[in-house]
Amino acid sequence: MQQIISTDEVRFLMQGLIDLIYKNIGDIQRGRFNVEIKPDGSPVTQSDFLVESLVKKYIEEKLPSITFVGEENFSELTTTTPEGYYAILDPIDGTENFCSGLKEWGISFTLWYGHDHLGSLLFLPELGEHLMTGDKLTPIRSRIRGFSSSMCDEILEGMRSTQESRLMGCAVYNLYNVIRGSFARFTNPQGAYSWDLLPGLMLAREHNCDIEVEGKPYHGEFLEPGKKYRVDIRHRYDLHTR
Repeated sequence: MQQIISTDEVRFLMQGLIDLIYKNIGDIQRGRFNVEIKPDGSPVTQSDFLVESLVKKYIEEKLPSITFVGEENFSELTTTTPEGYYAILDPIDGTENFCSGLKEWGISFTLWYGHDHLGSLLFLPELGEHLMTGDKLTPIRSRIRGFSSSMCDEILEGMRSTQESRLMGCAVYNLYNVIRGSFARFTNPQGAYSWDLLPGLMLAREHNCDIEVEGKPYHGEFLEPGKKYRVDIRHRYDLHTR
């Protein structure tokens, strides 16, 4: 039976991923304005493919038997049932921000063994911020409610009823900030894919946030790639890990 790597080993693996991105940040930044439009109307840059290729090679060298799912290589033929080591990556989340020259974009990564979560990472390279499994946070008190940028009536109503609200256009940024308390709440009523959400949801659980997925309490279930999930996360200052 294959021995599962420890949390410390997972953290070392994810720190290596961070180092890899910083080592190649010049090439990543140079590709940000080389943009194509996907069939769904969203942008993709040369750097999305570069980051995915770099991380895939790095992870497969460390864990040769792994199933690797990246946003840009996903297809209907991709195995969506986690068996053995299984990694999901969003190489550049917030691509619209990235290709517009904004710094609010990020990389999300999560590693599983079967249905057991091993570790997750939210990483904002140009902001110099990251959060990974096992990190400690000093909780922040905020009254800001963050929303996804996919506009709909529910978001408009939420903004009307909230004293302070933000639309930042990057799930990694939104999830990172609700986990640490810079947002009191983050809502995505239109839904996003597991590569957008799963790493942040697992870190939100670790830091005792209240989480709903598809209107039901979330208890750390694996979210299948290729499907969209609606989420609502509330920061719990009173239960935050110190």
